[in-house]
Amino acid sequence: MKDGNGSFARADAVGLAGSVGMRVRWAPGQVDAGALHLAVGRSPDGPDGYRRSVGPHDRDLQAVYWRLYLRNQEGWVGGGGNKLSRATVFYTPEHWGQAMTAHVWSGGPGDEHLILDPASGTDEAGTVLAQSYNDNRRWLGQQASRTPIFAPDHVGSWYCVEAFVRMNDPGLSNGEFRLWIDGGLEAEATGLNWVGAYSGYGVNAVFVENYWNAGSPVAQERYLDNFVVSTERIGCDP
Repeated sequence: MKDGNGSFARADAVGLAGSVGMRVRWAPGQVDAGALHLAVGRSPDGPDGYRRSVGPHDRDLQAVYWRLYLRNQEGWVGGGGNKLSRATVFYTPEHWGQAMTAHVWSGGPGDEHLILDPASGTDEAGTVLAQSYNDNRRWLGQQASRTPIFAPDHVGSWYCVEAFVRMNDPGLSNGEFRLWIDGGLEAEATGLNWVGAYSGYGVNAVFVENYWNAGSPVAQERYLDNFVVSTERIGCDP
């Protein structure tokens, strides 16, 4: 976990129903407010390396669900704040090279919706091209959610945000990426060629992020709670 110099911290009474949760606090112009990086499945670092998996250590996960609860403070401005979460396939112990990344984030300045933004780190045949983090990506097409959860009349409420990624079978374009908000399907991308015929690793990391590309326009906070990663549908039961 990166605490963003104290910007991303566990705090009393900021979670669901007044429970303990995670508080994200931006100062005006602040870009990076911390992140949580969770390793899952088989890692290129091995079971005792830097990216130690919470389990299962010996499985290449082909399908993963992840869920979190999100609330922006009342009066929140500036849209979605860009980065929220992603699932990825790391294929090398050095330089964090990625074979694919399933981004759940908001778009440009003032964007009021979450979007799915799938990206491949391979060519269509499956040759890995991305040698380092966020390098040499093949973008597969954005899909926007329906509900403007960052609009002025929506902020201040809790939202259950769940995503799902399924890798394509080697050589086929049958990958999937879906987003639910409060249990309702909001966006999906199907027929994806995530990684061509690449089969070195499965999904092995899920990130929760607080990275605002242009910086927050004002001092403000958002709150996160009940982060879960699973190989089965999670739903919105806290």
